[in-house]
Amino acid sequence: MSTPLLDTLKTPDDLRHLPESQLRQVADELRTETISAVSVTGGHLGAGLGVVELTVALHYVFDTPRDRLIWDVGHQAYPHKILTGRRDRIRTLRQADGLSGFTKRQESEYDPFGAAHSSTSISAGLGMAVARDLEGKHNNVIAVIGDGAMSAGMAYEAMNNAGAMHSRLIVILNDNDMSIAPPTGAMSSYLARLVSGGAYRGLRETAKQLAKKLPKFFYDKAAKAEEFARGFWTGGTMFEELGFYYVGPIDGHNLDHLLPILKNVRDSETGPILVHVVTKKGKGYAPAEEAADKYHGVVTFDVVTGAQTKAKANAPAYTKVFGESLIKEARRDDKIVAVTAAMPTGTGIDLFGKEFSTRTFDVGIAEQHAVTFAAGMATEGYKPFCAIYSTFLQRAYDQVVHDVAIQNLPVRFALDRAGLVGADGPTHAGSFDVAYLGCLPNMVVMAAADEAELVHMVATAAAYDSGPIAFRYPRGEGVGVDMPEQGVPLVIGKGRVMKEGSRIAILSLGTRLGEALKAAEELEARGLSTTVADARFAKPLDEELILRLARDHEVLITVEEGSVGGFGSYVLQLLADKGALDRGTLKVRSMVLPDVYLDHDKPERMYAKAGLDAAGIVTKVFEALGQEETRKVRA
Repeated sequence: MSTPLLDTLKTPDDLRHLPESQLRQVADELRTETISAVSVTGGHLGAGLGVVELTVALHYVFDTPRDRLIWDVGHQAYPHKILTGRRDRIRTLRQADGLSGFTKRQESEYDPFGAAHSSTSISAGLGMAVARDLEGKHNNVIAVIGDGAMSAGMAYEAMNNAGAMHSRLIVILNDNDMSIAPPTGAMSSYLARLVSGGAYRGLRETAKQLAKKLPKFFYDKAAKAEEFARGFWTGGTMFEELGFYYVGPIDGHNLDHLLPILKNVRDSETGPILVHVVTKKGKGYAPAEEAADKYHGVVTFDVVTGAQTKAKANAPAYTKVFGESLIKEARRDDKIVAVTAAMPTGTGIDLFGKEFSTRTFDVGIAEQHAVTFAAGMATEGYKPFCAIYSTFLQRAYDQVVHDVAIQNLPVRFALDRAGLVGADGPTHAGSFDVAYLGCLPNMVVMAAADEAELVHMVATAAAYDSGPIAFRYPRGEGVGVDMPEQGVPLVIGKGRVMKEGSRIAILSLGTRLGEALKAAEELEARGLSTTVADARFAKPLDEELILRLARDHEVLITVEEGSVGGFGSYVLQLLADKGALDRGTLKVRSMVLPDVYLDHDKPERMYAKAGLDAAGIVTKVFEALGQEETRKVRA
């Protein structure tokens, strides 16, 4: 039995030594290996399967890593990782101490730019191309961007800039869902090969020079005629208007089409160039091709059947709780509308959309637009719930400040994926929202301690019309508390005491409350009477509660699932302003995420590493008490 070709390939240099006739076999083996690996680790599968042939062709034609190959988002980069020296670790994907689920500069020289948020590749690629030109170098820069990422304004900003600069840059538009292309048969492939070739481009340039000698009227007419003719046969007029030389559409699964066109593009001295490649998400794996989401994101699964290993849920997921709670509020209030930025399923807005299709708006990967769009609806008396992951709302911060907060518009921000998110790692962690929202005048910020609290916070947001309000909640299951039938609006800025004690006070914001209660049990067992409170609000603070905790306890610990500069900082500011720190006997400590980006792991292990579990809270209490007091307690 012959050795699989993939076993002989350690780097793309090995791939480039193969005859073209063997690349089909490499692609087939690469697809099988990708399916096998992701069945073990889970992750993003469909997008990677769709670019297997494209990945092989790009590494075969271009001299990576000297030629810079940038994968937008990174969902599609698993086959790329296998071909670039990481096959032996591909089954550690998204696992502790394993490979990232996205491209990552620290991981490989073949990842020239880290990406997990969409639509950054063209901007980064243009920056690399300009730096190359300033250095007098001649390597190629290739940005592969999926069509979904083309819904973000940043991609067009970059293309507009690239077109104006005429820098030599290659953009591969991986069209796998928008269906913006005509059929990609032999004729379209032939035309793409023709217009990407040197002969056509040379003839076109000669014609341009001759036309320039004509009177301006005739020159303009000739240019428009040529543009119309190319647009008629090949499409891409929009990209031409942005200054790109358009090639395509071509079949992204046909190596006989891909290879000659990529070679033509590689050898071109013109730029920038956009190559329109049509692919099929989930290509080559029947369960993925047949699934509605094309197996975009999967947990571990059986390769033969495609059946995913679904763990039995012990409690409802926060995302589902949000979606169902919003539906209940919308049944009572026809002014409630929902906005999401290409994440209807991830945010629970898909549930809302099934019942209220005309009140649901998915604006694409366009968080900036989503926020200002919601602000516009708020000016007309509607109650927009803008459901965006915490990490993605960072992309729209100016709009939150300028278009919402300054105008004090009642936009409701539902921030999914708050805190640490596990396998997606630091790019998707909701670490900063309390800090970046809490500093804004007019903003109300809530954090749900459990799924029942989330129900009440949705009701609170629905009832609140005095300005912008945000509520945050984590990924995954709730904690299994009894669920209310209907949410009840909370009193703005008021927390709750969960357990009364006398010496230690733990003030929690968000879902660390469960760990705070566990820590209190441990402290009680060691003779330390402990109060536990749930702040509920990071802004406005419950000043009365906080000042009482400071007055009546020796140690006050704040705990949150966010960065420095958030809830704990607001509490310290309050205590300083009110003179509560002047009493020398009070010991205050703030527990926040460490000032580093935590790599992917299971969430519980990440929180333990961050010191934000029960054991970490107990340790912090003893640190505050000091060595002498600690010895007394333990004695």
